[in-house]
Parts: sequence; C-alpha cells; structure tokens
Amino acid sequence: MLVVQKFGGTSVGSVERIREVARRCIATQKAGNDVVVIVSAMSGETNRLLGLAKQVNDDPPPEYERELDVIAATGEQVTVGLVSLAIQKAGGQAQSFLGSQVRIVTDSAFTRARIQSIDGQKIHDALKQGKIAVVAGFQGTDADGNITTLGRGGSDTSGVAIAAALKADVCEIYTDVDGVYTSDPNVVPSARKIDRISYEEMLELASLGAKVLQIRSVEFGMKYGVKIHVRSSFNNNEGTWVVPEEKQMESVLVSGVAADKNEAKVTLIGVPDKPGTAAKIFQPLSGASIVVDMIIQNISEAGRTDLTFTVPRADLKRTVELIRRALPDMAEQGIKTDDNIAKVSVVGVGMRSHAGVALRTFEILAEEGINILMISTSEIKISVVVEAKYAELAVRVLHDGFGLGKAPA
Repeated sequence: MLVVQKFGGTSVGSVERIREVARRCIATQKAGNDVVVIVSAMSGETNRLLGLAKQVNDDPPPEYERELDVIAATGEQVTVGLVSLAIQKAGGQAQSFLGSQVRIVTDSAFTRARIQSIDGQKIHDALKQGKIAVVAGFQGTDADGNITTLGRGGSDTSGVAIAAALKADVCEIYTDVDGVYTSDPNVVPSARKIDRISYEEMLELASLGAKVLQIRSVEFGMKYGVKIHVRSSFNNNEGTWVVPEEKQMESVLVSGVAADKNEAKVTLIGVPDKPGTAAKIFQPLSGASIVVDMIIQNISEAGRTDLTFTVPRADLKRTVELIRRALPDMAEQGIKTDDNIAKVSVVGVGMRSHAGVALRTFEILAEEGINILMISTSEIKISVVVEAKYAELAVRVLHDGFGLGKAPA
C-alpha cells in the first residue's frame, strides 16, 4: 500500500514526539508499505513566527501578506529536516521536501492560497529508492515562484491533496484526539467518537467550527475519493474513517454539533434596493478571498433595504473597508458590526429523510432562553447565530437534546 501520514503540530511538538513519529513511520514502512509523511510546524511555532512579524509591523497592508508567508513557511521547513534526521537516526532512510521542491503549485492568494497542481515525481523517485518521503505541509509556490501558505490547518489539505495526487490507498491524519467526536469533548463531556462519517457531514462540521480537519482537506477527499483516517498520534487505536455516504448513516438523525466563535456580523442599513447592489457589495469581498456565510435581506421600504451577513472575525476590519470603497455614499451609521456572536450548528445526513429537526432545534434553544439572531439551513445542516456567551450552553443542550451521547442503535 501507499500510505500518506500527516502529523500536526502537537504530534511533532517536541524532540521526543518527533522521535515517536519517526518510529511510527518506520513501522508502517516495515509492514510493507510505501510511506509519505506530511508534517506541520512544531506546536506554537507558527504563532511565534507571526508574532515576531506583528512586533515589526502590527498592521501590514494586504500587499505585505507575501512577506508573512515567507516567514510562516519556515516552521514546516524546520520540521521536515528534524523528522528526516530522526528517521535516519532510528535506522530508516528519509528525504525531506519543501513545497517548492515537490512543486505544489498554488494561486497567489497569500496566507490562504489554494492548490492548483502537484508534481509527485520526486516523491515517487524517493519511494523507489526505499526512502520515506517527508514533505512540508501548509506551503507551496505560485506561478511566479513566490512562497505561499494555505491558511490555518493547511497541512491537512497538503496531506489529502498529496494523497490524491499520488493515488494513495489511505491518508492518515494524526492529531491529539482519537478521531472525530459528536462535539468538542472539552465543551461536552459526553461527546462520543464517531467510527465512520460521510464526506458531506465532515465537510459541514469542518466548515462550522469543528477543528479536527480543515474544510479544504475534506473537499479534496470527497472530490478524489481519498480515504481519510483521523486518529491519535499518542496511541494505536482505530480512529474515525471519513468515507462516502453509507446506507446506515441515514438512520442517524444528527451526527454532530459544532460551534464557531470566530464569526462577526455586518449589517448594512438603507442599502439601495435595486439590481446590482448586492453584486457591488460582495464582489470586492470575493476578490479579497473573504468568505461570506449567512446572508439575510429584509423587506424593502421606500426603495431601501437592510442587508445582514457574517464573515470570519479576522476579516471584519477589512470587510468594512472594502464596503466603504464599494459604497462611498454609505453613511457612517449605515454600517453596524457585531463580533460578539457565535454560530452553532447541528449536522446529519439523516435530516434528508427525517422532518422536524429544525423545530426541535428551536425548541431546545428556547427552553434555555437562548435567542436566535440568524438562521441558515441546508439539506444536512441547521445553523443559528447566537450571542457568543451562549455558544457552549447551546452546544451542550443540543447535543443532549438529540441524544448524541449515546451510541446509535
């Protein structure tokens, strides 16, 4: 088998943890497999590097994001070297590769680049020589040779994308938890590990605040049929398999509850209610790679309407700046923001064939006196925006209300 193993920051957070990663990689190879390892920066290293950049310039303009990528990418460069040395010290053969050496080509959206192509030839050459290929996650290069990074959690995307490019049999995502849980165990003590979850459910949970997998890694897995095994780097237990939807999954009404506290709400008051206005507002946001989530437009009165939407909290300041440029006539009081919110969501493919999930969600929250500010739904998801102070309470009562602490029949 060709096995791709991705190790996150906590898994390579110390010299001893790196030695353990080396032992695991060698054991996988000795079992008769070709092994490709994708590693993140050591735990806390990316924050340290970006912290240094912030000390030098605490408010860099967007065009300087190129320099942030140059700085942040060095964290993974250190790790691939250390892991390769550890494998060699433990008796194995290894060769390290940076994103530029593998030719992971991305677009030029610095700090949040998207992968366009991967040339796996050098990796195949290393495997033919009996070596374990150790590849830096999180990074690539654009068409002009600039270093780019894929955003927080980007090593997950690197791992699954490389597994897809190499047509690997499995991509193992090693982390500090045993797999994907019905909710965050730190918030919900009764949260239960899920044995198998569909790509669609995992995609929703990843986009809604579950931190186990980055959303784009799940997109790659679903698009190219990569089997993803999320498991702990601290034991050998079976983790959670992310796979195509299976028949028995429909019998489970709700699979998980997630919360995202990194949201902010923007309300535009008195927007002209005429064709093209919405496009004029959202076009620059799209151009700046700002992800807009929920959108609500009120009833028009006297040719004017109110428009409310959510964006990542980190993009709030930039969002307001772009809107003011797009709508220079917008009054100062015409833009209201609120970054004291959270998005809470229930997810499950069983919603397709079961009615009443939305009603039950609203009833559970009402019983706790939690007011809903915004609502968004899809085939397998119901999301509500609430005040941030109620986020954890909402997650716990919804998890208990849908009986997720108990194993499905």
